This record gives sequence, C-alpha cells and structure tokens, in this order.
Amino acid sequence: MGEVVRRLPFCGAYEKKIGNTVFIPESPVTFVHPIILTTVLSLWKPPMKNLVILGAGTAGTMMLNKLHAMLDSSQWQITIVDQFETHYYQPGFLFIPFGIYSRKDVVKPKRDFFPAGAKVVSAEIDRIEAEENRVLLKNNVVLNYDLLIVATGAKINPDETEGMKDGLWYKNIFDFYTIEGACALADFFRRWEGGKLVLNVAEMPIKCPVAPLEFVFLADWWFTERGIRDKVDIHYVTPLPGAFTKPRASGILGDFLDKKNIHLTPDFSIARVENEERKIVSWDETEIPFDVLVTIPTNMGDEMVERSGLGDELRFIPTNKQTLQSEAHENIFVIGDATNLPSSKAGSVAHFQADILTENILSWMEGRPLRAQFDGHANCFIESGFGKGILIDFNYDTEPLPGKFPLPGVGPFSLLEETEMNHYGKIMFRWMYWNFLLRGKELPIESHMSMAGKRM
Repeated sequence: MGEVVRRLPFCGAYEKKIGNTVFIPESPVTFVHPIILTTVLSLWKPPMKNLVILGAGTAGTMMLNKLHAMLDSSQWQITIVDQFETHYYQPGFLFIPFGIYSRKDVVKPKRDFFPAGAKVVSAEIDRIEAEENRVLLKNNVVLNYDLLIVATGAKINPDETEGMKDGLWYKNIFDFYTIEGACALADFFRRWEGGKLVLNVAEMPIKCPVAPLEFVFLADWWFTERGIRDKVDIHYVTPLPGAFTKPRASGILGDFLDKKNIHLTPDFSIARVENEERKIVSWDETEIPFDVLVTIPTNMGDEMVERSGLGDELRFIPTNKQTLQSEAHENIFVIGDATNLPSSKAGSVAHFQADILTENILSWMEGRPLRAQFDGHANCFIESGFGKGILIDFNYDTEPLPGKFPLPGVGPFSLLEETEMNHYGKIMFRWMYWNFLLRGKELPIESHMSMAGKRM
C-alpha cells in the first residue's frame, strides 16, 4: 500500500514521516519546534474503522471468530448484529422427527461462540442504506460501517404456496426446517399408524439440498423399525428432473429410492395445497393426495434484504461467485445462504466460503486485488438409514464422483457409496460443528475441492 498523506494546520514548513504516513503543512504560517511536533504526532492515532457483520448464524459467527483473531483491535471495531439469542444446529433438525435427537441436542446460546470482547448488538435489522454506508436497526440505532458482511441466511416461507398454512398446518402438514416443525412432526409420528407420506420440495434453491432425500431414507428405516413399513407409502415429489441437482449423483440416489420402495415424482411444481381434499396440485393440475405432507417450502433470504433493495426476487443478494463481494457495492461482502450463488446452501459451503472471504477481506483492507477464489466446493454426508450413509464432494464445475475421502485411496470415507463409516462421519459432524466450525478453527479439509482420490 502506498504512502498516506495527511495535512496538519499547525506544522508550518516542517514535514514529518511516520511509517507509511507523511504529514505535510497546510500553510507555512506557524512554525512548531520539531520535538513538540514529534511528540504530538506520536500521540496521534488514525480513526477507528468499523466492520459490521449482519447475522450471527453459522456463517456470521465463523467470520466473527476468524476476523477477531486477525484484525488489529486498535484499528478495526467489529460489531455483530442478530435479533436472536439462541443458536440452532440446523442439520440436527432432520433427526428430531425420528427420535434420534431432541430439542436440547440442537440448541446452545449464541454468546457461547463469540470471542471475548466482541461487540454484540441484539436487535432486529431494519435495512441497509448502502449508499450511506450504514445499517438501521428496528430500535432506531444506526450503525455506520466501512466494511459490511451480510450473513443473514435463508428461511422457509410456507405462505408462498397457496393453502400451505391453512387448516392442516402442524396437524397433517409439517416442515422439518424449523425447530417447531421438527418437534411437531416428531409428536405426530409417535401416534401415526400409517398411510401415504408425501415429501414435497416446493422450489429450488433450498438449504441443504440433500436433507429431503435424507428424510425419506430415514422414514424408510424408522417405519421399518416400528414394524409398520408395509403400511406407509412414501413418495418423494420434487421440481427437479431427478432425485438431485447433479446428474451422476441423481442417478445413484434415484436407485436408492427404488431399492427402498420410495416413489419418485420429478418435475412437479407445486401451485397450491387443497386442505379439505388433502392433496397437492401442480401448475399443470397434476394432483397428489396425501395423509401426511412433509414440505420443504420456498426458501428466501431475510426481509431486511428486500427493504434494503439489495436482493433478487427470492431476497438473495447478487454476489460475485468467486470473490464473495457484492455485485453492487465494493465494501459489502456476502456469505452463506444469503448469497445468490449457484453453490449449495449448506454449512460445509459456508465454512469453505469463510476461508476465501477472510483472505479477500484482508486484501480489501490493504487495497490489494481480491485474488482468493471460491470454487463452489460442497461436501455433504447423506444419512441413508440403517446405520449407513453416503458422501458427496463437488464444486461449480465437477459433479460428485466416486472415490475415497479425504485421503486418496485410504478414506476413511467413501464417495458415492453407502457405508457405515459415512454414517459415523455424519454423526461426528455435530461435535465438529460446535467445537471447531463455529469457532473459526481450521479443519483438515481444503477450501478448494481436490480431485485426489476421485475416479472419473
């Protein structure tokens, strides 16, 4: 970074350089003795700069921990803003309907994961005024920023589908992407004696794209264990042309659906739910009846994004898919589910993005080009039931491939194969999440996807 020139009205004809800052006279009127000037300049401090992080979920908490450890606290004040005090381990919601986890297994206070001395603001965000470099909170507090990180995530919006939240909501229609929905579904399953179970994905993108598949795989296992699998007709209804977004994985996962006697209905775009007749109807009037409907409703970004005029129609922020810089504002960066990137909205993706974003933020602060490039890397364990799991590893350009991970030829995890070790990896992830991921610690997995150990 080049020299910084600062004009001081009291220094007369005397010029002084400290570090990379050159102090020059504003006018030659007044002369101050060099010893006095040196003393004054030694006490001078540059103004504190403000870095604001919006959202204290997975991505925001990781960025807070990483940057708090790296930035000079005398130069940068980091503030994190979130209206909620509780942190949820969202991957664990999947296990609650089947009695594997309960509420207490997925809940911890957010402050447990903030570094000591971090400035935390508990308030609802009203909007970002990007042209003014400030954030307005609902409590009328204004936060000015030099640099902003948006990590406000995504959430389900069942109201986007006509009839979804009418009379059967949390009676015969459930989600499992919220703690309330997952717990309500657990209560329902304990009493249910069978019928037609329909899982429907309303539209893409969604958080954790493999979670709906995991749900029906676990349902197959759960009802088998209860001895009523022959009384439960499971249907997987998706707007995609197959079981998953990537062709090769879609074929393999579709085969798993067949083997488990789970019926796949592709290319189904839901238009409405008819509660009285208990059926979902597509835009082309295809009808699918249900006894219980498990929905993955439309996922959208935070309402604040819309109020700020920064998002697309789903309230996701247009973001450079490599640098994670906002497409519209150079001092705004976006991470995790809040972006409009064509990568998966998953915790592993946020972790890989965090490494890239940290490097690019440091470059931005120093006036250097943003050279770190996110490649869309995603790594997902897929719980397949009966104590086994599948692992997929892919990025923007390479679809999931078979092989061993993370050590080539060794593993211990197997890609695109169903193994007990992959199941253990899924279960171990919760401990890694609480103790390493959220705290911004390094994990033994590279941010960029590696082809080592993969078979074409």
